[in-house]
Amino acid sequence: MIMEGIIITVYTLALLLIFIYALAQLNLLLNYLSAKKKDDNSVKFDFKNPSEIPFVTIQLPIYNELYVVEGLLENISKVKYPQNKLEIQVLDDSTDESTQITIKKVKELQQTGLDIKYIHRTDRTGFKAGALKAGLESAKGEYIAIFDADFLPKPDWLLQTIPYFKDSKIGVVQTRWGHINRNYSLLTKIQAFALDTHFTLEQTGRNSKHHFINFNGTAGVWRKACILDAGNWEGDTLTEDLDLSYRAQLKKWHFKYLENIVTPAELPIVISAARSQQFRWNKGGAENFQKMFFKILKSKTISAKTKIHGFLHLLNSTMFLSIFIVAVLSVPMLYIKHENETLKIYFYATSFFVISSLIFFICYWLMYKKLHGSTLKNFVQYLVLFFAFFSIAMGLSLHNTIAVLEGHFRKRSDFIRTPKFNLNAHTDTWKNNIYLKPKVSFQFIVEGFLMCYFAFGMYSAFTVVKEGDFGLFPFHLMLFLGFGYVFFKSLKN
Repeated sequence: MIMEGIIITVYTLALLLIFIYALAQLNLLLNYLSAKKKDDNSVKFDFKNPSEIPFVTIQLPIYNELYVVEGLLENISKVKYPQNKLEIQVLDDSTDESTQITIKKVKELQQTGLDIKYIHRTDRTGFKAGALKAGLESAKGEYIAIFDADFLPKPDWLLQTIPYFKDSKIGVVQTRWGHINRNYSLLTKIQAFALDTHFTLEQTGRNSKHHFINFNGTAGVWRKACILDAGNWEGDTLTEDLDLSYRAQLKKWHFKYLENIVTPAELPIVISAARSQQFRWNKGGAENFQKMFFKILKSKTISAKTKIHGFLHLLNSTMFLSIFIVAVLSVPMLYIKHENETLKIYFYATSFFVISSLIFFICYWLMYKKLHGSTLKNFVQYLVLFFAFFSIAMGLSLHNTIAVLEGHFRKRSDFIRTPKFNLNAHTDTWKNNIYLKPKVSFQFIVEGFLMCYFAFGMYSAFTVVKEGDFGLFPFHLMLFLGFGYVFFKSLKN
């Protein structure tokens, strides 16, 4: 009975945390819908007046980007901005032959009159944060635009973003990510599906009510004075962008999110690359919760509602822990339910938490509809993607739970970059990518075991009682498919 009590308590707490997160998403949806009804009355620089055009530095932090660095530099060289007000810094921490390609391309662009500098560090102290900080020491720009190696801003990108800094309170302007290889595979489709919701509902929903948002590490611009006032880049977490964002907003700097300006980039096309990216994001989120929790709690300059959204924002990745707990405990809960008649009222009550799934379904549909349309065909495609996304997200819950726990317990680890492939069409050339180093680990074996475990959960629906109990069958089916997908994909790449 003691063990049953522990299982029920932990299961209930996990369900409650998921429900609270769902309510926060619903609030962001309402914020988003109200924001869409308002006109943007932001003050802007008048670029027709040369005296109002500020000096800008573009920073390109790269590390072993053999396949994309040449395209990155070629694309950045086409950015439209007065040459006498523009500087480009190539912040190269590379340790492979890509340095030769980069140096050659930089020299070629220098011959065109472009103010582009090659800065190479002999060590990776601070990783990406360290590279950005090192570049900032010599940056001439009043504003610092940052692009990762696989991002391809349009030529007028600076002309669309820099004007918003006319407002002296604005510390950051962030744009929405686009996806050049969205339809490459099921894996890229579900990544785009998740990121689209973050870059529409979440970023706009928070920003419209002046809650804290985050610079997304790329495709945005910082006011140099804001970076320095907030304490500069720090490399003590795996998400230095989230860290500096919160420190800046605690210093009362405002962020401006531009949903309608899209900056295309490449999504990871193999699961090993997606896993490394997910691990970094989720562990970094937990690290930042530990770093920022008390600072937000003690702040006297932000509202209670902003604090709540800030906590839940930093706890985003911790939702995977709750999901994993609910998943694992759902099978024994099925047996507890039918061995204890006195608990029937409890199980009727917990069915209320199905509303969490309904909230997520509505939020994701409204964002999907906005980007893709609301025809019957679109809705059917949405149903398939929603089911696939949540199945695979749950299949990654063990992997992401380990990342979250490492973050909360402050286990240090290196910044592992996500391999880039330089493709936007269906091709198998990625198989020769020298940065791919997949390996079968004990974690994969556990994921294979969990696939079987949830198959047993489905079997239990037929056998736990004579008449059957299929309330958790769809949940266990999604878990079975999700862990199965992750397990077999991980064995291949």
